[in-house]
Amino acid sequence: MKLEIGNAPCSWGVEQADNPENPHWHKVLDENKAAGFKGIELGPVGFFPEDPSILGDALAARELQLTAGVVYRPFHDPNAFEEVLDAAHRTFKALVSHGAKTGVLIDSISAERALTSGRPEESRRLTGKDWSSMMDRIDTIAKIGSLEYGLDICLHGHAAGFIEYQDEIENTLESIDEKHLSLCIDTGHCLFAGFDPIAFYLKHQERTHYLHFKDTDPDVKARVIRDRVNFYQAIKEGLFCNLGKGECDFKTLFEVMDKANFSGWATVEQECDPLADASLKDAKNNYRFLESIRNS
Repeated sequence: MKLEIGNAPCSWGVEQADNPENPHWHKVLDENKAAGFKGIELGPVGFFPEDPSILGDALAARELQLTAGVVYRPFHDPNAFEEVLDAAHRTFKALVSHGAKTGVLIDSISAERALTSGRPEESRRLTGKDWSSMMDRIDTIAKIGSLEYGLDICLHGHAAGFIEYQDEIENTLESIDEKHLSLCIDTGHCLFAGFDPIAFYLKHQERTHYLHFKDTDPDVKARVIRDRVNFYQAIKEGLFCNLGKGECDFKTLFEVMDKANFSGWATVEQECDPLADASLKDAKNNYRFLESIRNS
């Protein structure tokens, strides 16, 4: 297995580029390097400078590689496609500028689905024309990324979006040609959605080109599902804990990835409250944990 491990701005609480609570982008790069990581995701487009010379110099000065970028937009909303298209082109241009190979597509959080996230039996699903039109939008962006920019475009299931649960992810994979859309497995989002990321990897290992490493605190998960806590609040209450402190069996995951001869990047994504101010400590702990598993 040739596994490279990076981190992402969301581990510093960066979910929206213009959030005034975001840390400075220099701090994210500095702390990412200090924690030991050699790679960093782009984060929401516009958080890092879009001038490739500015970001390129900053990455080079810290010996960091840009690994991937996420188009985290409301694919479920037919009235937001211009926003999706703009974010996709900006993200893909940045990736190509810095030699990154992977673009990730995520249907962003819906206020409606945030109320029922983690509870597949309660969540309203998109069906019929609503589902097929979302597939068309994802297919369009996937083809732009793969054909126009030469990127490997991956689908990422995400809590509180309309592609969260295992059946929704698999229905999307069935709808779109694998030549244009591969798979990014997020271990934490799988667990919160109620299915095993290791079994899911084994089922889709040939199509899985990228991973997000995330862990879930089983006690917090059980409580927020039981009490029907909004997904945003669940994050603030510590749903996603440090790697190795939750229920994800990373040792077994690494073993099955090794048997499958996985080659590529995986990224730590410990979604957190940007005001928690524990990101450097968490990043160091996560790096040490993953290195201990890799070297065991």
